Amino acid sequence: MPTTAFLAIAAANVALAHHHAERDGYCTPNDDSDRLPKIGKHTERIEGVTRRLWKPNMSSDDDSHPMLPFHLFDRKADVFIVNRKLPHWSQPGTVAFVTWRTNDSMPAAILRQWFGDRDRWLRAHGINPAEANWRERLAGLGRRVVEAFQESFWERWHDALDECHGACVLKTPELAEIVEKSLHHFDDDRYLMLDYVVMPNHVHLLASFPDEASMLAQCKSWKHYTAVQINRRLRQHGRFWQQDGFDHLVRNDEQFAYLRRYIAENPAKARLAKAECKRFSRQL
Repeated sequence: MPTTAFLAIAAANVALAHHHAERDGYCTPNDDSDRLPKIGKHTERIEGVTRRLWKPNMSSDDDSHPMLPFHLFDRKADVFIVNRKLPHWSQPGTVAFVTWRTNDSMPAAILRQWFGDRDRWLRAHGINPAEANWRERLAGLGRRVVEAFQESFWERWHDALDECHGACVLKTPELAEIVEKSLHHFDDDRYLMLDYVVMPNHVHLLASFPDEASMLAQCKSWKHYTAVQINRRLRQHGRFWQQDGFDHLVRNDEQFAYLRRYIAENPAKARLAKAECKRFSRQL
């Protein structure tokens, strides 16, 4: 999938997750709402497993690149799908781009305006936004149309996040450090962390996970632990993170390079001082 098409569909999916966020918040130890379901009506599996390591610029014949302990999306490999408010695809060892945000980061007025403008845009291009397959229809309109959607909505959505709505408590270094340490705690054990940025009201990361259940389980662990610790420091209770974040299995070298740049440049784009965010990039 071209990067522009990915961005357009990603914007729509991120927004959809937040549109259905009335139950969102961090999970208490006795809350089973975020537990991974067994394979059944809420999950499916695409068969045909293969395993391989990833070489940067795989289309190249250059053997000087090292083989790395992760890979990009493999259409011939198993894909494990969990359907919640959004579908979550996982594949052992595949790099995933994951985003989640604080509970107060997107005001209701901005959401209403965003969805209203999006629906009008889709109808103007012959797509009914109420239809289940509108994302596929959007992707089929051609690169130029998808780029126009991306420019209108993906950038606008993330611009709104970068405007730092809400309390933006992660601007406080001590609170951002809780998230930072959590992201590193099981690195090279339960997952391989490649890149991340902890922004004042959201987190982006690129990581690979060893098996089909690890991604959602680890995201639950990160969000639960950090929410409890941050709420304790702030002497508050209740929701801190939105529950159902966005994740995407990285398809190709172009997407991987783009997303690494996007994470690296996010603080400057939001005009943050160095002390107002936490950023990491693994040297490959």
